[in-house]
Amino acid sequence: MAVTDDAILRVKEMIVSGELKPGDRLPREADLAGRLGLSRNSLREAVKALSLVRVLDVRQGDGTYVSSLRADDLLGALSFVLDLHRGEDSVLEVLQVRRILEPAAAAMAAQRVGPEEVAALRALCDAAEAARSVEELVEHDLAFHRAIARASGNAYLARLLDTLAGPTVRVRIWRGITQGGAVERTVAEHRAIVDALAARQTELARSWSTVHVAGVEQWLSDLT
Repeated sequence: MAVTDDAILRVKEMIVSGELKPGDRLPREADLAGRLGLSRNSLREAVKALSLVRVLDVRQGDGTYVSSLRADDLLGALSFVLDLHRGEDSVLEVLQVRRILEPAAAAMAAQRVGPEEVAALRALCDAAEAARSVEELVEHDLAFHRAIARASGNAYLARLLDTLAGPTVRVRIWRGITQGGAVERTVAEHRAIVDALAARQTELARSWSTVHVAGVEQWLSDLT
């Protein structure tokens, strides 16, 4: 494993330094191994590992290429990992991360959100209020948070938050079914966030977003 880890670091250094750029084809295996002072076997294992996390793209019969290195591609591996950890403790930790990141996204969105985006967010609030089931409400909730993350203007942050949202869906549904007033509270907090965004009140948007995510986190923490 140590030899493979070294091989991974060597290839990573070539990408970070700019020697290999997104879309570039790697040199032939024998040539690259000789150049880096690695065995072909260790290089092969490194390529496999880096392809799993979508840094490299192995095309049968064509060679190995550096991927686009876009946030969407690279964070897909995180989604896979999160799918394997769906216990209450893991979900609580995911909510803690969301509590840190979502307010930051809301604050960034408040600085650049446009009238059309605000209108779309208000429409999502109306749809959530009219939802006929908790599952439908959660779908609107996910769309609401996704829209704010996109409005932040940071593609990496938006993709990361979208990835982190998945493990908390079951908890949101559970809370909506079992906690009195959860649905009304969710809609009211959404509207407060949108009002802050529309007024371009950065810190108020951050605060309401913190309250919103922290409510779910506290509810789950009280149960565990």
